[in-house]
Amino acid sequence: MHKGLTTLGAGLWGALLLAGPGWAKSIKRVDPEGKKVLWEDPSEIRLRDLITGQGGNEHMPAGIEFKFVKEDLDGTNPKFNVRDADGVKWKIKLGDEARPETVAARLVWAVGFRTDEDYFLPLVHVSGMPEHVRRGRRFIDPDGSMHNVRLKRERGEEKKLGSWSWEDDPFTGTREWNGLRVMMALINNWDLKDENNSVYEIGDKSERKAGESRSVYVVSDLGASFGPDHLDWARKSDKGDLNKYRKTAFIRHTHGDRVDFADPGAPSPFMIFDPADYFSHLRLRWIGRNIPKEDARWMGTVLAQLSPRQIRDAFRAGGYSPEDAEAFATVVERRIRELSEL
Repeated sequence: MHKGLTTLGAGLWGALLLAGPGWAKSIKRVDPEGKKVLWEDPSEIRLRDLITGQGGNEHMPAGIEFKFVKEDLDGTNPKFNVRDADGVKWKIKLGDEARPETVAARLVWAVGFRTDEDYFLPLVHVSGMPEHVRRGRRFIDPDGSMHNVRLKRERGEEKKLGSWSWEDDPFTGTREWNGLRVMMALINNWDLKDENNSVYEIGDKSERKAGESRSVYVVSDLGASFGPDHLDWARKSDKGDLNKYRKTAFIRHTHGDRVDFADPGAPSPFMIFDPADYFSHLRLRWIGRNIPKEDARWMGTVLAQLSPRQIRDAFRAGGYSPEDAEAFATVVERRIRELSEL
């Protein structure tokens, strides 16, 4: 290749890299007044039910019959808004994120962070599905049946205010904020874009009117978990990939009183041909680095309170076979031990 073209190309990519945030999706960032919550002490953690998760039995879907409302075109996975027999709104997600997102939500909730109320069902039937949808037709049977779906319950008592940024939020530098960073590394969630972070106002009308509601900060999209520690070309098929999850490193290295985790790692070099994704994910690597050992150990002590059964229950809730649940849980337990040994 001509030297001038090579230099020009290098300069272009360099400029794009420096632009960094310019590639990011525009989001509505908010800084609400009043009490802000990122983490709450999970009292009696060993009593938490990781089969049903944050929503518990009382918020489970009313059967497998749903009515189509509309298609949701956000993100990369096929999603549909539906209602169950009780009139409750749900969001169905199809594809490779359904299982790992259900598991990740349970583990993150178990240690004190708020998450979405996710449930995994091996089969649902959606009436009124249009003949033509923009995405996911291959996952939908002619009669509206769908297999291996994640159902997210719409937050009836909660109002979404907007999104929050890892680089500019009320909790930066706190033990809890660092603990959330450790959790993202533990589950290999590499897709830590700000657009995946949500702020919800919790409280009924009277509480909101009296200024007594709370603003809860949530990582609301955990689907890119339990696979590789970085964005790669197989991003649509390697989430929840056991072989890739157990082969990746957890702790990258330690230096003084700090620790660097492998996740999120640099995108695969092949992703340079998708510069928007490449550069937006490249600049996220700091989230898993330079974390105080003391805070990482603290998160390890909270995780260590989970019983072996609870950890396996989380994977069983995500539709994994007993054998795969055991294998994934073994990796999680090994990583928890690594935290305790820092």
